[in-house]
Amino acid sequence: MIAALLVVGAAVAHAAWNLAMKRAGTSGAVFLTAALALGVVVFAPVGLPALLSSPPAVAWQWWLIVGSGLLQVGYFVLLQRAYRLADVGVVYPLARGTGPLLSVIAAVLVLGERPGPLALLGAALVVAGVIVIGFAGVRGAELDRARLARGVLYGSAVGVIIAGYTLWDAIAVSRVDLDPVGYYWASMVVQLLLLAPIALREGGIRGIAGTVREHPSAVGAVGLLSPLAYVAVLVAYTLAPVSIIAPARELSVVIVAIAAWMLFHEPHPARRLLGSATVLLGIALLAL
Repeated sequence: MIAALLVVGAAVAHAAWNLAMKRAGTSGAVFLTAALALGVVVFAPVGLPALLSSPPAVAWQWWLIVGSGLLQVGYFVLLQRAYRLADVGVVYPLARGTGPLLSVIAAVLVLGERPGPLALLGAALVVAGVIVIGFAGVRGAELDRARLARGVLYGSAVGVIIAGYTLWDAIAVSRVDLDPVGYYWASMVVQLLLLAPIALREGGIRGIAGTVREHPSAVGAVGLLSPLAYVAVLVAYTLAPVSIIAPARELSVVIVAIAAWMLFHEPHPARRLLGSATVLLGIALLAL
């Protein structure tokens, strides 16, 4: 029950910061650096004591934190490149669909989890529903083959990274028993150290400050809600199997899809509703 509440809360928070960023119409290393800096500072009074009170016991466990930061930044950099070179309507559904699918497979093969038939059917329905929702965002004429191929390649690659950090972080908090709050705060510090040089090269201090002045609500939403959402998921990993939590997280896709139709008038509401109903059915089966 607690795990379910954490997943629902994380989905709402995740959807909220995504919608705030979409409304602001901004992204990129400069924006993300500003949001990360805010998150690191605001949550330091909680994250730093949590890290110091329950630090990694041996040296190699610190590399779990570094690896988490590298995977998160790798996800961001690859996703931004994918959106530049291919169509969002292809990249997004493939990434959000293959991510939980590969997470479930990895949980079975690596963590030895054994989800029952209902859970596997639920996960499959979630993946299918997410793909339907994702392709509902496609506008305009059919894609040319080269661009479509790039979309499939990059979308699948982003999905692999999603599965990678899902499994990596789940192992850190559920098998190695690192404190989720301290672990992710330290991961955010690593992410900030990696992204800050890129942001400084692209926009400098003035660019970062200008982004904060121009989009204060979006920076605040991402900087505060994104860490809260992910820490909630990390705690959920300690309470329930990854093969259940990973696909259930896609509830946020349903919230974003419906909100994008209602608030931003994005196309194909029927497909969005069909995909959303499929995801919700899948999540209901996972809950059983």
